[in-house]
Amino acid sequence: MTISQFLADDSQSKSQILDLINLAKTIKQNPADYSQVLAGKSVAMIFEKPSLRTHVSFDIGIAKLGGHALYLGQQNGKLGERERVSDYAKNLSCYADAIVARVFSHESITGLATHASVPVINALCDLYHPCQALADFVTLAEQFDDLTEVKVAYVGDGNNVSNSLMLVAAILGVDFTLACPEGYGPAPEMVAKAQALAAQSGSKLVLTSDASAIGAQDVIYTDTWVSMGDDTKFADIEAQFMPFQVNHAMMETTGATKVMHCQPAHLEHEITTALFDDEKYSVVFPQAENRMWAQMAVFVSIFASR
Repeated sequence: MTISQFLADDSQSKSQILDLINLAKTIKQNPADYSQVLAGKSVAMIFEKPSLRTHVSFDIGIAKLGGHALYLGQQNGKLGERERVSDYAKNLSCYADAIVARVFSHESITGLATHASVPVINALCDLYHPCQALADFVTLAEQFDDLTEVKVAYVGDGNNVSNSLMLVAAILGVDFTLACPEGYGPAPEMVAKAQALAAQSGSKLVLTSDASAIGAQDVIYTDTWVSMGDDTKFADIEAQFMPFQVNHAMMETTGATKVMHCQPAHLEHEITTALFDDEKYSVVFPQAENRMWAQMAVFVSIFASR
């Protein structure tokens, strides 16, 4: 089942997400079979935020599919300031066959998608990180035989990554616990979306502000406590967040067998160095690799119907 764009996690159905997961695994096993999918095509990559994994995984993934990636960094300023987002989208559509956008605001994503005549892929915004969540569930599918039997807990700051994970878990029927300090949980409208989706799939969604109430889990996931572009000082939130640090003690208490982190990691803050580097538990680098395969699957799915 193909897709036309990749903007937000809940824009895809359960079958579409599962197809993308399976396609990513297939491409990973047989990349040569897909080496001409983007032959003769160019992808414009708009990056308002700096990046390592997103930039490199898209750039090399596009090359593996036979395409050409053009990186547009911060030299042109914030979207919508120098030129309208609509003009940006229309101009890029004159040259590129697709647009990848890593931006501050989801409004920029929707503006690009509305006015571009080529597919738009959300590489991160303030509300969602759908490529990351897709890669994460590819990783989970490699680690566990049945996703619906897996219990996942996200521990830390409620942000774009936790939003995407929560939504995909709800769509796929995966039990999901979100443990955030008081006042740092997800937005109510995002929770409402996830609750409605979980009700449809029959999965459980648990929200708690008590780090000791995470319960039995298979996977613990964490992310930075201060998102990129947020000027909050660690010292200002340390007392609230340190009880949510992911460490070996939390793995033992919850019974979790895997720990995940989308990186960059602030070691000894949201996760200990010892756990991050512990290959018995840590799948952080398979996660990072799967960013590329997941994003390649998105391109293959989009261009299969074009």
